[in-house]
Amino acid sequence: MDLARLRKGFAIAMAASVMASWAMADELKWRHGMAVVGEPELPADFKELPYVDVNAPKAGELKLAEDGTFDNLNPVIDRGAIAASVTMIFDTLMKRSENEVFGTYGLLAESVAYPDDMSSVTFRLRPEAKWADGEPVTPEDVVFSLEMLKQHSAFYSGYYRHVTGVEKTGEREVTFRFDEKNNKELPSIVGDLTILPKHWWEGTDGQGKKRDISRTSLEVPMGSGPYKVASVQPGSGIRYELRDDYWGKDLPINRGQHNFRTISYTYFSDTDVEFEAFRAGNVDYRRENSSSRWATRYDFDAVKDGRVTREALTNPFRALGVMQAFVPNMRRDIFKDARVREALNYAYDFEDLNKNLAFGGLKRVDSFFWGTELASSGLPEGKELEILNELKDKVPPEVFTKPYANPVNGDPNKVRDNLRTAVGLLKEAGYELKGNRMVDTKTGKPLGLEILLSNAGQERTVTPYINSLKRIGIDARIRTVDASQYINRVRSFDYDIIFGVWAQTMNPGNEQNEYWGSESVNRQGSRNYAGIADPAVDILIKKIVFAPSREEQVAAIKAMDRVLLANHYVVPMFYSGEEKIAYWNRIGHPEKLPEYGIGFPDTWFAKQPGK
Repeated sequence: MDLARLRKGFAIAMAASVMASWAMADELKWRHGMAVVGEPELPADFKELPYVDVNAPKAGELKLAEDGTFDNLNPVIDRGAIAASVTMIFDTLMKRSENEVFGTYGLLAESVAYPDDMSSVTFRLRPEAKWADGEPVTPEDVVFSLEMLKQHSAFYSGYYRHVTGVEKTGEREVTFRFDEKNNKELPSIVGDLTILPKHWWEGTDGQGKKRDISRTSLEVPMGSGPYKVASVQPGSGIRYELRDDYWGKDLPINRGQHNFRTISYTYFSDTDVEFEAFRAGNVDYRRENSSSRWATRYDFDAVKDGRVTREALTNPFRALGVMQAFVPNMRRDIFKDARVREALNYAYDFEDLNKNLAFGGLKRVDSFFWGTELASSGLPEGKELEILNELKDKVPPEVFTKPYANPVNGDPNKVRDNLRTAVGLLKEAGYELKGNRMVDTKTGKPLGLEILLSNAGQERTVTPYINSLKRIGIDARIRTVDASQYINRVRSFDYDIIFGVWAQTMNPGNEQNEYWGSESVNRQGSRNYAGIADPAVDILIKKIVFAPSREEQVAAIKAMDRVLLANHYVVPMFYSGEEKIAYWNRIGHPEKLPEYGIGFPDTWFAKQPGK
């Protein structure tokens, strides 16, 4: 073939490709929102979210408290301790409604489109979307944001690993391409992407130095969101200020929200000091995570005379499954044997802790999707059983014969029996009691472990467990470190056991790989805290992500729940199932709260005197 004919053939092929792309673009259906399951509940012409007060005043200061410290305002990287709520200065392509489990609506994007096989998704940016310096938000900003997050964040690199490309496909359009088809969650999770200003990050700071997005920084970043950083006291406080020139303040998705003129965070290293600051009125709002404190220490005058309101709300847990647990790190040899991990559960006396420290206010967690319809129970049947039968040679046999149940204590006889069972499991795993020490029968090395904590307030909850472990000869210790050291050690998997909390939505998907998938086990910064690399779990995650129907998705989720529990990857702890909050009468919320949340702080507002 001569060169002229080759060029002509190439030109024809290129023209055909372009025409095919145009045809695909014409076929795409542009939408105001999307939902992973079904359709978004609100119509295209909705005026505001159903749970907001559009007449809420734009006034007042919201004073909040935060644990620990911070040394970073760069939201891209995994290193350092990021300042509280710094993401409020940035907008995302889409914004979720707390009234829906699956619905999300356009924010920076005025519309979204995707083909039937969901091999890509295209967002059309709003022409009025602006950065704080007045520059427009562009497709180039979106491309830059994904590339930087994947390059400099281990978490986002894993989370967006199926996004193989992003490109500008129109003056205001940007398209993400995926390496998987029919993964219904991918269009939604890229809609949650934090969008960064490319021109700002590629510019210079106040000293004329070129900015480096790969490093921690306390330089105040620029965003496109409703708030800006007004002041920073490194490590001790940060203050945000409402932007009067915020481009999106009148959008239906934003009406009745972002009502406080300023939001400030003060950092505390001691939880008791933090509580006293709230009692004294120096903090407006408190989310209480101690059942004992909730039961015994909210008897001060401001509560009695109504200046402080207490509420225990179930809203956030209507569509949220929680696993809170002690997490043994299987990257340590001592935890590779499932019998050792199971023994740790038999040594945990939840009933005693609940009675003496929490005044009966807690419930024992027995599922990775606890409190929802996704939690497994009883023995598998139907579609769930079919799925597990396909994996029969890869899962523990008790998955089919024995419903999961945590050991129950509560009286001396039960405690003694459970500790005896724990000793028996350790013996099967190659340990024996010599004197008062549990030792490896082959090496004579004592069995020891350390529970890593991030603040001294947690020691009260952990100390009874440490004492139980010592009763069966385990050299158990607590190590409490400062917040930044804790973050770094967790990111690098440098621990024996930590507290782990996973909050599961009603639509589990790609994030399951980040929690328990083999591909995340050695990726520093992932949330695979336990070090799980299980072929059966990997298969079940794929079945969840690519389930053709909700029925099959739920069956696969329950099957995975059973396998995770049967392998004793964690020691389940407890949760109350309520969001316990207290707040001073200087602030309030709309009469109607969201179905699946409390709208804080977006829909809350400062109360006017006398109202």
